[in-house]
Amino acid sequence: MKTISRIESKRTEIAKNDGFAIETTFVLFFLAVEFGRSSSGLTFDSMFLALTLLMIIVFPYFLPSNEKPDFGSWLLGRSFIAVFAVLLGVIFKQSLGVVLPETFRFLPMTLLILATMLSCYIQFYGFLKLRLAK
Repeated sequence: MKTISRIESKRTEIAKNDGFAIETTFVLFFLAVEFGRSSSGLTFDSMFLALTLLMIIVFPYFLPSNEKPDFGSWLLGRSFIAVFAVLLGVIFKQSLGVVLPETFRFLPMTLLILATMLSCYIQFYGFLKLRLAK
């Protein structure tokens, strides 16, 4: 009987710690693609988008969770994702009208909105779900 209870406790522990801030990584990716697609120099809206991108890189680390990875390695990994997505957004911008139809230019923003809605739902569910008192 003890073995079954240990397996169940281990399963719930794994389920609680599964994937630290994965949903915000999708938001980061699509925001960086949109930044790469829409950047046209040092404009006011590009600066706001860059500031938002920096906040999405750093702030999800401070969301409540059971175990957090090392901040430096976590930040480096998210920075690599952001740089890769910005380059992908620039390539996407260059391919519009040549390889892809011009109407696809709204695709990164559409996917960003969907990923953000899903991330907000997951975060609010994590904040508001009932927890048993210990």
